Amino acid sequence: MTEKKKALTNAEKQKRYRERQKDIGKKEMRGYLSPEALECYKLIAEQTNWSDSTILSNAVRLTYAAYKNGQIGLLNNWLTKNDL
Repeated sequence: MTEKKKALTNAEKQKRYRERQKDIGKKEMRGYLSPEALECYKLIAEQTNWSDSTILSNAVRLTYAAYKNGQIGLLNNWLTKNDL
């Protein structure tokens, strides 16, 4: 006789997915977007077809690149002047 395996619940599937992502070195980040940032997100998603994860990863990497190249002040001033 073979026993049927119990189906996983959505919560169990999500937990397993998060654990696999963590095992391969990825970190989950959460936050809320301002209306301005949400508009930017929509434009980026439409033009690039990137996933949420790719958009977030690239945003962090670009911010870090600006910081490392001494351009973080310039970037912040541009965002402030352009209401973004």
